[in-house]
Amino acid sequence: MQSSSSPAFDGKAFVQTLSSSPGVYRYFNAADELLYVGKASNLKKRVGSYFLKPRMEPRIAAMVAQIARVQITVTRTEGEALLLESQLIKSLKPRYNILLRDDKSYPYIYLSSGEDYPRLAFHRGARNLPGRYFGPYPSTWAVRESLSLMQKLFKVRQCEDSYFRNRSRPCLLYQIGRCSGPCVGLIGVADYARDVRHAEMFLEGRSSAVIDELAEAMEQASKALDFERAARLRDQVATLRQLQAQHHVQGASADMDVLACCIEAGMACVSVLFFRNGISLGTRDFFPRLPLDAEPGDVLTQFIAQYYLDRPVPRELVLGESLADQQILGDMLAQHSGHPVELKTSVRGERARFLQMAQRNAQASLTGRLASRQTLGTRFDDLQKVLGLDEPPRRIECFDISHTMGEATVASCVVFGPEGPEKSHYRRFNITGITPGDDYAAMYQALTRRFRKLAEGEGARPDILLIDGGGGQVAQALDVLDELGVSGIVVVGVAKGPGRRAGEETLVLARNDRTLGGELHPGSSSPALHLVAAVRDEAHRFAISGHRKRREKARERSVLEDVPGIGARRRSALLKTFGGMQGVEAAGVEELMQVKGIDRGLAERIYATLHG
Repeated sequence: MQSSSSPAFDGKAFVQTLSSSPGVYRYFNAADELLYVGKASNLKKRVGSYFLKPRMEPRIAAMVAQIARVQITVTRTEGEALLLESQLIKSLKPRYNILLRDDKSYPYIYLSSGEDYPRLAFHRGARNLPGRYFGPYPSTWAVRESLSLMQKLFKVRQCEDSYFRNRSRPCLLYQIGRCSGPCVGLIGVADYARDVRHAEMFLEGRSSAVIDELAEAMEQASKALDFERAARLRDQVATLRQLQAQHHVQGASADMDVLACCIEAGMACVSVLFFRNGISLGTRDFFPRLPLDAEPGDVLTQFIAQYYLDRPVPRELVLGESLADQQILGDMLAQHSGHPVELKTSVRGERARFLQMAQRNAQASLTGRLASRQTLGTRFDDLQKVLGLDEPPRRIECFDISHTMGEATVASCVVFGPEGPEKSHYRRFNITGITPGDDYAAMYQALTRRFRKLAEGEGARPDILLIDGGGGQVAQALDVLDELGVSGIVVVGVAKGPGRRAGEETLVLARNDRTLGGELHPGSSSPALHLVAAVRDEAHRFAISGHRKRREKARERSVLEDVPGIGARRRSALLKTFGGMQGVEAAGVEELMQVKGIDRGLAERIYATLHG
């Protein structure tokens, strides 16, 4: 780190020491903070352009004035330099670089293997389970929509294995014609394998081959006078043809992404249309952090380099702008993916239509984001005035508690900034070890777990801590902060108004001496209250969804799993013999012994577990 007494950085002298090799350069300020990462085909010329030019753009001049140190990494090729630059930008997040902010992993459709009745399922995260993964899809909605189609077309099960193993009668999905009932043997292994194969072919984009097979089977059923089955196959073929017409891209045999960028008022939007095997998977918008004076081509170059670092690269990228490093970028992606990658800007026909669609989508999304940002800015400014803060808050955290009569209690923490919700910072806390239904104890535990890490130097400090509740919950927050020695956080409770009417909430404040203070009633027209209510509602939604997942998981788990000696096969036999858990609980030791594989000792253990 350079002290204030150190001499100013002599950029001209430093440039004379550089070689003409390709590489990456990094600029640091006097506090040793990274300002900028760049790549060059000729380090001497590129770095020299920052220090030898008489005039520069204001943004670049402001950055150069802060440079106190330059770090150089020489690479063999310009492509290697581009790859290293992208990796450094993504991991180090320099202030003056275009930065893709995309923390979520992408969802896939998962098809299990190694069992008689495989399942299709939504999957996000590490792909380490045996089976096949189809995707990635641009959004959760796209996966859910595809899975819904799979249910209608091929009736392959999507239920959890624990639910599947413990069924004694077919579920509602079978009754409405969206599952073939493999859990209770209503379809043979061979017929089910055929449906799985058709679903797999459809996800691979081979819908024409599926249609041909189904049409042939329909003819055979018709000749055999099995008109009911022939009608079902006819409807299936008709639905597939309709989907094929809606989603198929003419001439797009390879995977393809279509990218367009729009810049306005210091913000950028990159809209991406995803196509795999000629089938549209939907679209997704990105809003990269944008330095001043960036052009759409610069944004697309950095977006592509960062986005495809850790994702499958399609064989074709259709771009709305020509890129300065287009050939180098294509070579880098090809080397990274192991297959040829084409970057196209001059396209016709269907591709031109999709490119126009991406450009319109980018413009519309950016317009909406700008309007939302202006509204948020007004709300944050008003919240500053209402709470009497020195400056608008930069980070708001809100906590809420959800449970069903004390069961499966979950606390949520959501985070909002000047640009809206920061979902990558959301957290949930499974609450344990408290009296069921004690919301104060639940809030105390959640806040302690959150702010203990802050007291230890981990995580970001919120400017405002919102608590869904009145004076009692605010007191819990103040106790936690006092015990952990955390200061400088404004604590505000959000209490429901008379009749629980929206817009009449009361804000419960804490005084500077960390005790309860007065109350505020901003009123239904207050932008500050609109912001507080939006954050509170998001915390409520996030808590409820977490609670429901935890409750459902607990209820899916059979108490028989706690009995030593009871595996999946014996558990399934018990449930089928007695028609479900209610019948097992009503059975005596002698009746339990009638089930194959259950001796007296095991029957007594089962009875003791179920009856305490």
